[in-house]
Amino acid sequence: MSAAAWTIEGLRARLGGRLAVDGASLIARPGEVVGVLGANGSGKTTLLRAGLGLIKADAGAVRLGGEPLESLSEARRARLAGYLPQERRVGWNLAALEIAALGAPDLPPARAREIAAGSLARVGLSGFEGRGVLDMSGGERARVLLARLLSTRAPLMVADEPAAGLDPDAQFLTLELLRAEAACGAAVVVTLHDLTLAARSCDRLVVLNHGRVVADAAPREALTPAVLREAFGLDGALVEVEGELVLAARRAAHPSLT
Repeated sequence: MSAAAWTIEGLRARLGGRLAVDGASLIARPGEVVGVLGANGSGKTTLLRAGLGLIKADAGAVRLGGEPLESLSEARRARLAGYLPQERRVGWNLAALEIAALGAPDLPPARAREIAAGSLARVGLSGFEGRGVLDMSGGERARVLLARLLSTRAPLMVADEPAAGLDPDAQFLTLELLRAEAACGAAVVVTLHDLTLAARSCDRLVVLNHGRVVADAAPREALTPAVLREAFGLDGALVEVEGELVLAARRAAHPSLT
């Protein structure tokens, strides 16, 4: 089994004074796509950010590439892990090529632009290299930021809700590209709200509920009826349709509404 690219053990972290992550653990190995799932407020983003050292954790141990997180310089962390945040705000109307090239700051500018152009082509934005990101649609801007992540060529790629707000074709493309990175040896960790997309696209799912891990397994074993009810308030199950997993579920009845 490959050595882990990212190991989080017993992490506790707060958000706005509230304990958002309560003893959560996660491991991501080269060649796999790990989906982190949970309802809004379950601690997904806080887990990722604390696990990358972007916010301070109260307790726990984190290793990137086998090295303790606290021993790494910011430059070393950036080489070991690429991060696509949930927020897609861009402060300046930079050209798409410039934004994508920010993913490769360690390379000479000409080489960084070459890699960025290739990343833009992969996300379907050939011909957009000179267009300002503030002159694009939200979906196009999201793909530029995905191209920036791909340009990092990092051994760990962490994407927080990369499919949010995209049309179905772009959602599938996004997950296909991340799976391609895993096939080339990267460890990929992604948060998703679409449980069917997660079940189809991820090798393993880590499900959070109130900051705690309630499942960590292959999709079929992770999204059991009990977990769907506990973590998402759903009555249902994953079913196989023409060889693909699909969520068949409805909102669980709430006692106060019956």
